[in-house]
Amino acid sequence: MKKRFHQIDLFRKYPHDVQQEVFSNLINTAKNTAWGKQYGYADQLSVKEFQERVPLSTYEDLYPQIERVMRGEQNVLWPSKVEWFAKSSGTTNARSKFIPVTPEALEDCHYKGGKDMLSIYANNFPDAKVFSGKALSIGGSHHPNEFNGNTRCGDISAVIMQNLPLWAEAMRTPPLKVALMDTWEEKIQKMVEICVKENVTALSGVPTWTYVLLNRILETTGKKDITEVWPNLELFTHGAVAFGPYRELFRQLIPSEKMRYLEVYNASEGFFGIQDEPELLDEMLLMLDYGVFYEFIPMDQVDEAEPEVLTLDQVELGKNYALVISTNAGLWRYKIGDTVKFTSLSPYRIKISGRTKHFINAFGEEVVVENAEAAITKACAATNATITNFTAAPIYFEGKSKGGHQWIIEFSQQPSNLEQFTHVLDQTLREVNSDYDAKRQHDLALRAPLITVAPTGAFLKWLEHKGKLGGQHKVPRLANSREYLEEILEVNQL
Repeated sequence: MKKRFHQIDLFRKYPHDVQQEVFSNLINTAKNTAWGKQYGYADQLSVKEFQERVPLSTYEDLYPQIERVMRGEQNVLWPSKVEWFAKSSGTTNARSKFIPVTPEALEDCHYKGGKDMLSIYANNFPDAKVFSGKALSIGGSHHPNEFNGNTRCGDISAVIMQNLPLWAEAMRTPPLKVALMDTWEEKIQKMVEICVKENVTALSGVPTWTYVLLNRILETTGKKDITEVWPNLELFTHGAVAFGPYRELFRQLIPSEKMRYLEVYNASEGFFGIQDEPELLDEMLLMLDYGVFYEFIPMDQVDEAEPEVLTLDQVELGKNYALVISTNAGLWRYKIGDTVKFTSLSPYRIKISGRTKHFINAFGEEVVVENAEAAITKACAATNATITNFTAAPIYFEGKSKGGHQWIIEFSQQPSNLEQFTHVLDQTLREVNSDYDAKRQHDLALRAPLITVAPTGAFLKWLEHKGKLGGQHKVPRLANSREYLEEILEVNQL
């Protein structure tokens, strides 16, 4: 771990050299693939030539090539044999995505990220005893690829777990056969039965699902809080959704001064960031030597046919960028759909600011996920509330009535005053988003938010109805249409 930390320090100091090396390795490795031949990778392209020749791609653009790989054709996007595909529903599209997981992506990106996470944690906390017990993680499941039964598809967590080396598997709980069960309700119950008997020192997973599991453990054991179940618990590594709205919730579940939280940015497409400084909440070190070459599109150009695409040395602090990646999984200039904001340029640190398609802009207000989560967090703090889930969508103009936003919120602890909660939510949105504020002036275009309080389990009920219970499926925070919101209202008869 100490050796690896010196390597991390190297890309902190020489980020552009490291990214150039990654770029050269990617191009050279893929030069004889079908994709590499199409775009002349053998010409030893410069970054500028690469940007001129190779188009920006969405999943839909790359899918014809990915389908060829899924049907068993090799050397299409990447030369290594592809036997695994990470299945992702996406968060703005109901159709599943299948991301190739090459041996290089697994070893040099996903596993490297997991090891670096522990290296950084141990370096920051020399007194850590996390290795004295087991790590509990909630995995997904995998199944044969419908195009080719010799390969398999599943949540990236399931792909990683299935391929863990024996030493790593020995350090985690529950056993693989339970962790990879595809029946969510049965899996949770089995996890509770097994894991309460273990010395769990670390948790990892999506906050939403981890919260569900921890609550089930308290219900089953009758314990007051999680410290009575696992007194040596000290670390929760979390990702996929912003932790701000959940922070107080977990403090209540795990009221321990030694409990620490570490954010990571891992996705089906790769592992990109790790919180390297404990006090920098929501900020992560951009990991530059994982076989991922990064580009960035300024958000004001994201919908343009030919946007300006920046490399790492061209980005600026505090601006929103759509993330573009080229990877050792054979994703080329792939628009992942996430937006990031740089909080530091030396070293390069980012925070996830939202999704390119996850926003509300029905009235020119341009509210992004980052705004929504800041507002929810502040409203919870002001009214002593905690939430388990939320989503928001526009209330469109109807007749002479003004537009607005409707929020469906599931509280684990109700606000002391719902009216005050709504006021703080609204005021915070006005503070962090000038466009929203302008529309709210004198109720010009937007009326105050409408809060619909959902009963316990409402979002899980909706996910179950959609066939997306468990794994890495998550609730869309914002949508520019009322599709998701109306479905949740209908399923729960609200």
